[in-house]
Amino acid sequence: MRAATASAPVSPEAGGHVPVMLGEMLQTLRPVDGGHYLDATFGGGGYAGAILSQARCTLWAIDRDPAAIARGMALAARYDTGDGQPRLHLVQGGFGDMLALLAERGVSELDGVVLDLGLSSFQIDEAERGFSFRHDGPLDMRMSRSGPSAADLVNGLAEAELADVLYRFGEERLSRRIARAVVAERALAPIETTLQLAAIVRRVVPREKSGLDPATRSFQALRIRVNDELGQIEDGLAQAARLLRPGGRLVVVSFHSLEDRIVKRFMAEAAGRAPAPSRHDPGGLARPDAGAAFSLVTRRPLTPGDAECRANPRSRSAKLRALERVLASPDAASPNAAHAPGADR
Repeated sequence: MRAATASAPVSPEAGGHVPVMLGEMLQTLRPVDGGHYLDATFGGGGYAGAILSQARCTLWAIDRDPAAIARGMALAARYDTGDGQPRLHLVQGGFGDMLALLAERGVSELDGVVLDLGLSSFQIDEAERGFSFRHDGPLDMRMSRSGPSAADLVNGLAEAELADVLYRFGEERLSRRIARAVVAERALAPIETTLQLAAIVRRVVPREKSGLDPATRSFQALRIRVNDELGQIEDGLAQAARLLRPGGRLVVVSFHSLEDRIVKRFMAEAAGRAPAPSRHDPGGLARPDAGAAFSLVTRRPLTPGDAECRANPRSRSAKLRALERVLASPDAASPNAAHAPGADR
């Protein structure tokens, strides 16, 4: 295995995509020649390309955005061995369905899974996708380009339900005020664009001293609700853990507290570390279970270095956590089972 380099500012790929904490991800995942891995959030392909360059391994990559899969074809061609055994396999779908998606392709065990829970820069920067209030575009936010859009929610939810969405998924303290303003505005005309919604929020939410745009939390909340992101994370973490063979690692990069809270709790429980019955218990706040099937690779989350944060401000809130399987899963496939169609270790 070639050594991973330390984190450093990463130059944008075509289209402006900048992989976050790339060095830390490689050092933690530890891809090796002959291994089989899953990039469950392919996005701009930054992690996928780095993993394939790091080791002569096979990589499965999932994304529910058809545009991401289309972009990935060039990367797949770059790593095509030409012998009928491609190294990169692209799969369209949600990572919360990874077990079924991989089972359809004969894959039951992996040496590592990586989840980058942040939005792809492509999605943020494409105005027509409606993810960002920095550009005027349709109020869409659908990663899969199917199902109800953000505009459907903004114009269709009852005031109380809309306020609940903003509070629950955006941690927006002024959610009721925003919902009231939205309902009043949509009574005059439908709210159809990102800048329309952002303007409404900015009128009723004061700007913070930190400089955070008042519309940030509302846009986050709608995006999470439209794409059922938290449900996908919960399902994806559980399924990723089941796919790992002993020694396999799950590496997750999150970008806000709602995501990180789920990841932190899941990994702690999988590693047999639970809060002590009382804060006065001399046993401490957590006890490792010797019989746990997993161990924590990161006791505390890794975060980007100062240089990366300066080069890529979007990385500032990132946290990387990792888990390693140490015991075989009760329902694991035979150690001699093929990892992929026609591929033996």
